[in-house]
Amino acid sequence: MIQLDTSFLIQSLISGTLAEQRVAEWIASGQPLAISVLVWSEFLCGPVSKPDVDAALVLFPEVVPFSRQAAAVAADLYNSTGRRRGSMLGCMIAATAIEAGAVFATENVRDFMRFLPLGLRLAETAES
Repeated sequence: MIQLDTSFLIQSLISGTLAEQRVAEWIASGQPLAISVLVWSEFLCGPVSKPDVDAALVLFPEVVPFSRQAAAVAADLYNSTGRRRGSMLGCMIAATAIEAGAVFATENVRDFMRFLPLGLRLAETAES
């Protein structure tokens, strides 16, 4: 399974982007795709158009919940990477992918590199 970050989800809905191309390739190859409830919430904060929301709902009718186990992983990520102010949401999003055993697709590779030694696996994207 590949879980998309908010940045990758947004880019995948823009015609002609590399993210759109990668999502199409993954779908064509039968690769399961997912987003977490955290990514969905961040996406809806927008700005986002109704057609974009509708398109995302077609691609992702269900979201991966944020579980108690993912919360524990997020706390470990936060504590292991310096307890940086403003980084908890990123820790939570990464933890959801780690807990699900998913590969993580993001446009913000630099922001998530610090989680690689802690179990995050990044998908092959334009930036990675």
